[in-house]
Amino acid sequence: MKNFLDENFCLQNETAQHLYHRHAKLLPVIDYHCHLDPKLIAEDYQFDNLGELWLRGDHYKWRAMRTNGVDERFCTGKDTSDWEKFEKWAATVPYTMRNPLYHWTHLELKTAFGITKLLSPKTAREIYDECTEKLRTPQFSARGLMLHYKVETVCTTDDPVDSLEHHIKLAQEKFPIKALPTWRPDKAMAVESATDFRAYVEKLSEVSGCNISSYKDLLVALRKRHDFFQSAGCKLSDHGIEEFYALDYTDAQIAAIFNKVYGGQELNIEEILKFKSAILYEMAVLDWESGWTQQFHYGAVRNNNTRLFRQLGPDTGFDSIGDFTVAKTMAKFFDRLDIDNKLAKTIIYNLNPRDNDLIATMVGNFQDGSVAGKMQFGSGWWFLDQKAGMEAQMNSLSNLGLLSRFVGMLTDSRSFISYPRHEYFRRILCNLIGTDVENGLLPKEELGFLETVVEGVSYWNAKNYFDF
Repeated sequence: MKNFLDENFCLQNETAQHLYHRHAKLLPVIDYHCHLDPKLIAEDYQFDNLGELWLRGDHYKWRAMRTNGVDERFCTGKDTSDWEKFEKWAATVPYTMRNPLYHWTHLELKTAFGITKLLSPKTAREIYDECTEKLRTPQFSARGLMLHYKVETVCTTDDPVDSLEHHIKLAQEKFPIKALPTWRPDKAMAVESATDFRAYVEKLSEVSGCNISSYKDLLVALRKRHDFFQSAGCKLSDHGIEEFYALDYTDAQIAAIFNKVYGGQELNIEEILKFKSAILYEMAVLDWESGWTQQFHYGAVRNNNTRLFRQLGPDTGFDSIGDFTVAKTMAKFFDRLDIDNKLAKTIIYNLNPRDNDLIATMVGNFQDGSVAGKMQFGSGWWFLDQKAGMEAQMNSLSNLGLLSRFVGMLTDSRSFISYPRHEYFRRILCNLIGTDVENGLLPKEELGFLETVVEGVSYWNAKNYFDF
C-alpha cells in the first residue's frame, strides 16, 4: 500500500519516478495563463492569514462548501472573519476526498508550508496558526511565494483598457520573474447590453485617446491599445467565449450594427453574432500581425443561478460545462484566417470533455509546418484540470496529434500558491509515459528521448513556443 502524498505520489512505477524526480521536477515554472492581480506582485503583498490567501475569491472551494451545507456567509459573507471561513473550509475538506480539491489542498500545505498533516476540524486551528505566522514573514510575500515555486514567467489576464502600470513597474525594477500582460478583449464584443457596451467604448475612447463614434474608430482604438500591450511585453491574447463565431457579414453591416448598439438600441441575436464574428476575426488579425499567440477558452455556461448572480456577481461559483456545437463554426473561423494567411499560433481549450477528440483533430487541420505545434490543444481547463481530465486530454492529443509538442500546463488561478498544479500535472504526465514504458507500449531503449519529451512538455516547449 502506498502512502498518501509521499515522494512518489501519482508515480506508480520506477520509470515514472525516474522521469519525474530526475527531469520534470527540476525545471522552473512557466505559467502562461493565470488571473493573478499584478498589483499584488508589484506591491509584494503580504497576506494576513491563511484564510485570506486561500478563500478570498476561490469559487472552487466555495462550491464545495455550499455542497457540504455551509451557509453563504462563510463563503462570501462580509460579516464573518477569515478564521470563521477557514474553519468551515477545514470541516469541508475531509468530504472532498476524490475531488481534486483534496489533492490541491494538501499539496499546497506541503509544498508551501512544509505541513504534512491532513486538514480537518481537529487540525484546523494548528494549521491556520502555523501558516498565518509564516505568511507574515517576508519570504511568504506574494513575490516570495513565486520565487519559492521557481516561477520564471507569469502571464496575467488584462482588459484593453487596463493601464498595465504594475507590469511596467515590475519590468523597470527588473524583478527576476517576468510578469507579462495578456490581451483579453471580451468586453469589446459584448454587445448583448447596449448600455454596458457604450460605457465600455467610452472608457476605451478615454484610455486610447481616440474619439470613437463608428466601428472604424473602434478598430483604430483597439489597435492602438494592442500596440501599447505589445510595448509592455505582451505576447499572448485570450478570449473567453461560449462558442466560436463565424457568421458571414459585410463591413457595412457591422458598421450599421455598431451605430445601432452604440446609439442605445438592443440588438437581435443575428446582429450580436455577426458583430462578435467581426471582432473575433479582427483581433485574430492583430495577433498575427504582432506575432502573438491567441488563446480561446470556450464552452462555459456562466452565471446560471440568477438569484446569487444578482447578489454576488460573476466568478463566484455558478458556472458549468456547456454543450455547444462548435466544429463547423470553429473550422470556418480558422479557415478564413488561413485563407488570408493571417492565422497566428493558437491554443484552444475546451470545457466539455466530449470535445477532446474534436479539438485534437481540429488543430491538425491548420498545422502548416512553420512552427512545431503551431496549433495547440490546450491543457485540461477549469472543471477538467484534474487527474482524469488531464489524462483524457493528453490521451486524445497523443492518439490524434503529437503529445511531444504540447506546451503543457498552466494554473488559470488567482492564487499565489496554486503552482503545485504544475507539479500535479508533471507527475501525471510522467506516470502516463512511464506506465507505457513499463507495459511495453513504448520502447525502454528510447528512455533518453522520452526524458526530452517530459522536459519539453513540462517547460521547454512553452519557453520556445512563446519565445520567453
